[in-house]
Amino acid sequence: MIVLPPMDDHPLDCLIIGAGPAGLTAAIYLARFHLRIRIVDAGRSRAAMIPHTRNHAGYPGGIAGKDLLARMREQVGELGIEVIEGLVETIGKADGIFTAQLPDQQVRARTVLLATGVVNNAPPMAPEIHDAALARGLLRYCPICDGFEVTDKRIAVIGTETHGQNEAVFLRTYSKDVTLIAPNAEHVLAPEERSRLEELGVRIIDGPCRSLRIDGDQILIPTPAGDLSFDTAYPALGSVIRSELAISLGAEATADGCMTVDDHQRTTIPGLYAAGDVVKGLDQISHAMGEAGVAATTIRNDLAKEMTLAR
Repeated sequence: MIVLPPMDDHPLDCLIIGAGPAGLTAAIYLARFHLRIRIVDAGRSRAAMIPHTRNHAGYPGGIAGKDLLARMREQVGELGIEVIEGLVETIGKADGIFTAQLPDQQVRARTVLLATGVVNNAPPMAPEIHDAALARGLLRYCPICDGFEVTDKRIAVIGTETHGQNEAVFLRTYSKDVTLIAPNAEHVLAPEERSRLEELGVRIIDGPCRSLRIDGDQILIPTPAGDLSFDTAYPALGSVIRSELAISLGAEATADGCMTVDDHQRTTIPGLYAAGDVVKGLDQISHAMGEAGVAATTIRNDLAKEMTLAR
């Protein structure tokens, strides 16, 4: 095992915030660049919620999200890097150095990589039922990840407007039996969107939908049209982007909160980088890991312009 120098009062070369696939991939790269780094994680990686991913290359038969993260943490540990469990509450920058405030300590670093991801907006249902439905594949959040697994099943999409319509149309490539259910009231669909759904045979049901529940091997969705039963349901309710720390520093973001970055994962704040789902793009493990590799290499090269990295 390679043992890196102990932490002291000198600033880290990089603080990584978030230990999902992006943060852990970046840590592997940065540690192998012989940089002084630390990872802080609040313990809410969306990848940990994946019961079984089958489209991540290299794992015939698939792998659970928690198992993938555990393997990645083990690989980071081989490089002498420990993931610190904690919440970065605020972050500031002065004289070219970032200061991250945790409940019980401050961490100073020359650069920061934000790999905080997003939080899916869940449909109305009790948390324990939500988690059980997710584990059993009765509730799913990523049709790109697992649409193949619901081929020819009865699929519900909970959503409306363009986002809901797009998800229903996408899932129609996997099954003829797709229903789009408005979450709160009547559907808000443009005439051409409604026509497209009708053309594809997608059933359109107005809301509101009440608390979802499990009924045997089905997911039950109460609606004004009655209780409807499906093999699986996809919430298309958007997400909350965990970009508050960067935005508080003045970094630019899209209207929905995704970080704005250049081709090398630099944000608009010098020394601040972002990778993974917190950046607008394809929300996929492989994509997050690719962005992390680019970000880590950029961080190393940018630091080399300011300091000597020779051993």
